[in-house]
Amino acid sequence: MLIDVVLKYIQDKKLSKYAFEQAVGLSNAYLANIKKTGSEIQPDKLKLILEKYLDLENYLESNTPSDGAPLISHEAAAGFGTAIFAIKDEDIMGRYVVPDFTNIDFMIRVKGSSMYPKYSSGDIVACRIIRESRFIQWNKPYIIATKEQGLLCKRLRQSEKKNHILAISDNKDYPPFDIPSNEITGIALIVGTIRLE
Repeated sequence: MLIDVVLKYIQDKKLSKYAFEQAVGLSNAYLANIKKTGSEIQPDKLKLILEKYLDLENYLESNTPSDGAPLISHEAAAGFGTAIFAIKDEDIMGRYVVPDFTNIDFMIRVKGSSMYPKYSSGDIVACRIIRESRFIQWNKPYIIATKEQGLLCKRLRQSEKKNHILAISDNKDYPPFDIPSNEITGIALIVGTIRLE
């Protein structure tokens, strides 16, 4: 659980829980209560923690135990564009261990036929969250989290419109369209696929 990794971070940094809580503005014994009740750190509190301890996000990524890449629902994946994105145990539908899939943040099932024949509805794609939007590789397939349309699976290209990204489907029945940059909350590169026959 996330709380266990945060407590390990505090121990590795040789901090007291009290000092950590005071620095972040948490109530006294907040972490102990979270651990005792088996609940999880609230998103607003996690945001405060990550803003104060800038190296914690990388620590979480490298110290969170995993028995494979988590397969999660579209609803759970919709939060991947936020700074406080954390996959909860109850959101994990299964795990996949694929040796060639490295540095994977999550896996998700493709819905619809807009990316056929590259991806069919039901295929499982392995995704790596893009943390810096300036490193987008044009014409590669991505999962895009948007405010209005939810998750989209598209190839991305540079748009002729300012502050937009062009989304392209492999299926020619779906015309390209521009997405305003401020509509996008997250982008994840698709690095692999599992297709069940």
